[in-house]
Amino acid sequence: MCGIIGYLGPQNAVDVIMDGLRRLEYRGYDSAGLAVLQDGSMQVVRAEGKLSGLAAKLRELPLAGNLGMGHTRWATHGRPNETNAHPHLAGPVAVVHNGIIENYLELKQELLQAGYEFSSETDTEIVARLIQHLLPPNNDDLALATQEALARIRGSYALVILDSRQPELMVGARKDSPLVLGLGEGEFFLGSDVPAFLAHTNRVVFLEDGDLVRVQGQDYTITNLRAGPVERPVNTISWSPAMAEKAGYTHFMQKEIFEQPRAITDTIAGRVKSGHADVFLPELGLSEQELKDVKRLVLLACGTSYHAALVGKFLVEHLARVPVEVDLGSEYRYRDPLVSAADLVVAISQSGETADTLAALREATSKGAKSLAICNVVGSSLTRETAGVIYTHAGPEIGVASTKAFTTQLTALYLLALHLGRVRGTIDQARGKELVEDLVQLPGLVAQALESQDQVRQVAEDYQHAEDFLYLGRGICYPVALEGALKLKEISYIHAEGYPAGEMKHGPIALIDEDMPVVVLASQNDVLEKVLANMAEVAARQGSLICVTEADNHSARSLAHAVITVPHAPPLLAPVLLTIPLQLLAYHVAVLRGTDVDQPRNLAKSVTVE
Repeated sequence: MCGIIGYLGPQNAVDVIMDGLRRLEYRGYDSAGLAVLQDGSMQVVRAEGKLSGLAAKLRELPLAGNLGMGHTRWATHGRPNETNAHPHLAGPVAVVHNGIIENYLELKQELLQAGYEFSSETDTEIVARLIQHLLPPNNDDLALATQEALARIRGSYALVILDSRQPELMVGARKDSPLVLGLGEGEFFLGSDVPAFLAHTNRVVFLEDGDLVRVQGQDYTITNLRAGPVERPVNTISWSPAMAEKAGYTHFMQKEIFEQPRAITDTIAGRVKSGHADVFLPELGLSEQELKDVKRLVLLACGTSYHAALVGKFLVEHLARVPVEVDLGSEYRYRDPLVSAADLVVAISQSGETADTLAALREATSKGAKSLAICNVVGSSLTRETAGVIYTHAGPEIGVASTKAFTTQLTALYLLALHLGRVRGTIDQARGKELVEDLVQLPGLVAQALESQDQVRQVAEDYQHAEDFLYLGRGICYPVALEGALKLKEISYIHAEGYPAGEMKHGPIALIDEDMPVVVLASQNDVLEKVLANMAEVAARQGSLICVTEADNHSARSLAHAVITVPHAPPLLAPVLLTIPLQLLAYHVAVLRGTDVDQPRNLAKSVTVE
């Protein structure tokens, strides 16, 4: 994995591919390469490291052609170097691949015995060699040979395959890894994500698991390996290419932090109205009676989305009085979970392609649970496999470390909890209007919270050299502590740990000394006194206290070495406001330490393999 762009059309494929790869850089990668059909020969250029290395090689060896593909790789099998970079060439066949081929060693042994040689350590080269093996010189049906190869492959894949003998043919296939077909004017694109070609067309076809697409000349056909010929709907993407540009900000992450008032507004828009008590979720896919019959919610997610789910548990249980369990997508299916038809499973994912979350969802629905997605990407795998969806409308999120996706997920979970409470009768008309009005005010409060940037920058300057941070929160604020610690780890490479403040005495207090900054979320809610006691315990051990709280919380401010203030908010929405300075803190520390903010090492934007 990570980024794929394929092109067939009148433009120079090299220009389209390099532009597409740049737009996919946010996904994270350690090498890059492209293949272009030039004068009947497949020319492959690859380079370790960033795209600048590939661009430098192309300046020395200019290429041109109307058919080609490119790839940015995040190493899974084989070291990150030029030899293991994609595309992989096998005779006339060139392949790029996202995913993991689970039985590659078995297939490699078979192909070695057949006389084939291998030049890389990757599982992807096996795909190229297998298609070559099934595509003898007198067989020009690349799609058929690919189909035969896929029947023998176990694992996940998004593939683009070219044959140097067929200058007007491009083949793509997907299973458990996203691949999108772009439809231009007399040209076609295949990409792992829409931004790869959004500058050229906003008309897309989201391929589904088992789909194989054959693009030839001016037409395309899709065959599902299980169901035969199929038609997939053409979608129009509302994002503009400008939404994926930095717009004057230094980093995408910085831009996305400051886009949060707009993103939350867009997530709320059309779903609530001032003076009304109800929430309108037309894409929910579940009737009011089905919602009334729900006995338990199960929230499934990974990473940042898992932290959103933990907040969602508080929201749903408080407002709708329904028991909620939160599970990590990567662990859920391995414990043989107990599921019933009275369960509503809510899968949460920014991309809608997170492999672990998808697998967990399938485990639950196979046992009869109802399903719902909270997702940012229209037409993604998650949204196609659930009965309904609440889209977060955050727009494209380019920075690998999630920011606006998290706060819009919290917004969507608040909407869901409020809707469930109204349907199930746990929220009356007056309380519903109050909760709706609180939500309507949220974007303005987030804009105010962003004004803390100068305070945050000063804290970042003071603590940029620390090697360990502890983040503490209680109740609904505890998941925010987890998220704040994760952000700092992701982009500054500082070890950070989020912990329930009440558990500090059960171990972490042993770590506290004058070299340990402790970030405490001290919102003025019903557990504030408990949090103040925890702060006093840190202070007694010479820990450096950084407090995130409201401006008039004098008790908390008096204990802290540094204070970052946020506006007052109702307790159920406080997690959104408390998140903002933690995002800014991680960002400014990372900038001061000189790390790659948008593309932190070893991370990818969408984790599409286990």
